Amino acid sequence: MSDNRRGAILMNVAMLAFTLNDTCMKLVTTTLPLFQAITLRGVLTTAALLILARWQGVALWPPVARDRRIVALRSGAEVLATVTFLVALTQMPLANLSALMQSLPLAVTLAAVVFLRDPIGWRRMVAIMIGFAGVLLIIKPGAEGFDRWSLLGLASVLCVVVRDLSTRAIGATVSSTTVAVWAGVAVTLLGLVGSIWQGWQPVEGAEAGLIFLAAANLIVGYLTVVMTMRVGDVGFVAPFRYMALLWAIVLGFAVFGAWPDLLTLIGALIVVATGIFTFLRGRAAARP
Repeated sequence: MSDNRRGAILMNVAMLAFTLNDTCMKLVTTTLPLFQAITLRGVLTTAALLILARWQGVALWPPVARDRRIVALRSGAEVLATVTFLVALTQMPLANLSALMQSLPLAVTLAAVVFLRDPIGWRRMVAIMIGFAGVLLIIKPGAEGFDRWSLLGLASVLCVVVRDLSTRAIGATVSSTTVAVWAGVAVTLLGLVGSIWQGWQPVEGAEAGLIFLAAANLIVGYLTVVMTMRVGDVGFVAPFRYMALLWAIVLGFAVFGAWPDLLTLIGALIVVATGIFTFLRGRAAARP
């Protein structure tokens, strides 16, 4: 098997794992308080990441003060991204929220231009604007489909933009596992604080199984997405990230009986097409 094919398979596995995690969390929060579910999933995920860090022998505390501040900023953005996404997920169809999240690469590219002064050509800028027009088709401003849950989905995108840009600023000596551990700790603490307000209730067997599956899929997603970036050509593998939308549509229909409307599908196709174009155009412009 070629490296590109292996990378494509790994990316598909990663996107399926992340979407299965979302599906399990949407299911379990119909009967369990949201912050209790976040806490229980966070404990399992963080424990697994700590074991991985111990096995790798990486330092859990970044040695440079600047990196510690950036990791703290990134962890805060991860907390806000998680809570806004999961609250929106409890109220929105899985496919609609996933379609909205596909605008993330466009938003990151635009933010890098504005805040990091990354160079960009007119073709990519036009593609970004067209992509955001696709976002408008998904959230339908002024229509019945646009509500506070759509705003929370957009807020989650903005929080992930902050998270990803801050990740770029972390020193190369800091392990990715270290960054993931602190993100897991921060999200778990969020769940604990929120559960004080929201309360706890006994966990049934089916609910425990869903939380375990969510944590397991989240760990698989973390690991496979890292493995993906280490095999094959990035230009070939990265577009398969948009398979998350297909998995969300399939699982949303199979598990919840929800199917996105025509405008959402058209908007999602526009966002995906412009995202792939922006990525490939950026790689072509970077070549000497």
